[in-house]
Amino acid sequence: MEAQPYLFFNGRCEEAIELYKRVFGAEVLMLMRFKDSPEQSPVPPGCEDKVMHMSFRIGDTTVLASDGECAGKTAFHGFALSVTPSTDSEAQRMFASLADGGQVQMPLTKTFFASSFGMVADRFGVSWMIYVPV
Repeated sequence: MEAQPYLFFNGRCEEAIELYKRVFGAEVLMLMRFKDSPEQSPVPPGCEDKVMHMSFRIGDTTVLASDGECAGKTAFHGFALSVTPSTDSEAQRMFASLADGGQVQMPLTKTFFASSFGMVADRFGVSWMIYVPV
C-alpha cells in the first residue's frame, strides 16, 4: 500500500508544476486534460484544457494533482510536504524559490536536528518543510 498526496490547484496546476520542475527537478509522469477524458463529464466553461489528473515525481515520491473545479483560489490547510535536499546550499535555493511570491512561515535556519530547516508556503498556498538532516 502507498499513500500519496493529491493536490487540487483550482486552475493553476500547470503553473504549479512548472515551479516544481524548476525548484525540485519534478518529472511529470502522466497528464490528462478534461477534454481528453474518455468519459465526458460536465466541466466549467473554459476548463477543457485544464488538468483533470496529473502525477509527478519529486525524488522518490509521487505526487498527484489536478485543477479540480477550476475555481481559481487554492486552499491548502493542515499539512505540509517535506523535502530533504542533500546540501544546505540546495536547501537555500529551494527555500528562496518557494518563498518568491509565497509566505515564509519559519525562516531557514540551523536547528538541533538539521543543518538547515525552514517552513514556507509557496505562491499556491502549499506548505513545504525544507530540511537537511544532521
